[in-house]
Amino acid sequence: MTILLIAEHDNHQLKGGMHNAVSAASKLASLSGQELHILVAGHQAQSVANEASQLAGVAKVLLADAVQLAEGLAENVTATALKIAASYSHIVLLASAYGKNIAPRIAAKLDVAQISEVIAIQSLDTFERPIYAGNVIATVQSNDAIKVITVRGTAFEAAAAQNQNAPLEALEAAPETGFSQFMRRELTQLERPELTAAKVVVSGGRGLGSAENYTKLLEPLANQLGAALGASRAAVDAGFVPNDYQVGQTGKIVAPQLYLAVGISGAIQHLAGMKDAKVIVAINKDADAPIFSVADYGLVGDLFELVPELVTELQKA
Repeated sequence: MTILLIAEHDNHQLKGGMHNAVSAASKLASLSGQELHILVAGHQAQSVANEASQLAGVAKVLLADAVQLAEGLAENVTATALKIAASYSHIVLLASAYGKNIAPRIAAKLDVAQISEVIAIQSLDTFERPIYAGNVIATVQSNDAIKVITVRGTAFEAAAAQNQNAPLEALEAAPETGFSQFMRRELTQLERPELTAAKVVVSGGRGLGSAENYTKLLEPLANQLGAALGASRAAVDAGFVPNDYQVGQTGKIVAPQLYLAVGISGAIQHLAGMKDAKVIVAINKDADAPIFSVADYGLVGDLFELVPELVTELQKA
């Protein structure tokens, strides 16, 4: 049986992390010797379907285009996915807010167990996923006929574009379920890279002391590095920055090339969200802070002196 990946998008392009999800789903297709299909459920989302069809490993793109799918309401997307679910052995979603909203509904309707936050695929029925804030990696085996899984994008390489496009097929969407209604969406306009897709992330913690210090110290550093800005849960709870900035087990999972942790002690919750970064640099006045246990480079000292000095040196470079 074939593999189905449900695309996350904004009706214009695939969301960050979807290329990585394609790579994970492609591995399942390779192990099964079957095809990978992508379901694009949206409205006026032809450009998304075209983008998906160009990714390596994709054999077919199913485009369900309907007004009731325009806002990605979980109930309506789930209903459309269930129309074709029986034809697939695996249904894969990205482990994002979107995927975590839809996957449990599909699993419940199919009466199967969901396998969440997969970071490695051992076989068609055996997967690895982190538990206990990433301190333990569990190996999970499923005997369900249809396996519903969410994959952590940062654990897989991004799928590359191929020279030829996979065929597109129209799929009739399920009717409006009427279980929920879209009211409004408040979008944060960012001039910086998206946090989960950035190659460099500068994060601040409670050690910064205030929202004013966060802005004053970290924005110039992020500007010099072309970085996204993040924060620990403590900084978010203290009101330094909005929830969108939170990195950690209950925030966003990131794996950039470079992660700078400024004034972050390194609680387990935060480490779970960033310890897969390629290079980690920590700045903290406490030499015994847990963040140094995962840092590749550490600066022990007053961040109010070290960060401005670092910015000055970067400006000279």
